[in-house]
Amino acid sequence: MSAVPTQPAELKKKPVSFSNILLGAGLNMCEVTTLGQPLEVTKTTMAAHRDLNFLQAIKHVWSRGGVFGFYQGLIPWAWIEASTKGAVLLFVSAEGEYQFKRMGLGNFGAGIMGGVSGGVAQAYLTMGFCTCMKTVEITKHKSAGTAKPQSSWSAFKEIYAREGIRGINKGVNAVAIRQMTNWGSRFGFSRLVEEGIRKFTGKTNSDEKLSAVEKIFASAVGGGLSAWNQPIEVIRVEMQSKKEDPNRPKNLTVGSAFKYIYKSSGLKGLYRGVTPRIGLGVWQTVFMVGFGDMARDLVARLTSQSPTAAH
Repeated sequence: MSAVPTQPAELKKKPVSFSNILLGAGLNMCEVTTLGQPLEVTKTTMAAHRDLNFLQAIKHVWSRGGVFGFYQGLIPWAWIEASTKGAVLLFVSAEGEYQFKRMGLGNFGAGIMGGVSGGVAQAYLTMGFCTCMKTVEITKHKSAGTAKPQSSWSAFKEIYAREGIRGINKGVNAVAIRQMTNWGSRFGFSRLVEEGIRKFTGKTNSDEKLSAVEKIFASAVGGGLSAWNQPIEVIRVEMQSKKEDPNRPKNLTVGSAFKYIYKSSGLKGLYRGVTPRIGLGVWQTVFMVGFGDMARDLVARLTSQSPTAAH
């Protein structure tokens, strides 16, 4: 009797590999250093200064340093975040998606749950203090006088000395809610669009690969649609903001921040910054989902290992 494995090969658990870590870090570093950070700065500015429209926010950012104003918080916080969160997302989401498929979920359901798992892991393992410090850098007061502005590291040390770990991780629960809904939506919507493309093009066999254009289109739609959760992003910014606001309640929670924003700015205030957020969602997801397969092949050739993630 021949020894034939009873478990299908495609359900075999994939090991952690160095190439998976390299892929996640490389994709995120590229994304944030190009359009990612300018869109992040604009989005955060609009969420913190809810009286500004898109063009006014751009002018405000420009007044804080010209072109370099759009890269506030890039070094070191966005780079630290980018070099760590991608690996966490790609590994945890791929592992999660695999486990949920084993439980019987289809591509759409497993994609959502894998994204949710990766998003929560991102928030608590890597993104808490980085997101907080980026927001501090973008929203802190900058005088037009000759006084030298406080450096990022000085601000970090000051907050840590005054408030400890909680201070530099302020708003982490909002970050977790944002990330789990972000990536659950992105992966889920992307998988749903991919399935629609397969039916339209006749590529019903899972072994048939989508073209680069089809993959990127599905990723862009998933990224854009994930901006539905903008209210939690505005809440996150309010909790982490260093904007001088005497009316803001002390020690904000997710609930109290929601009440304050709604009371002061209405429903419209909860969706401030949604336009650059959609652009950021598309840009991030094209990198993390659309370019993932292409980058995976390149990294596999460089390291002789195959990345865990199929995203």
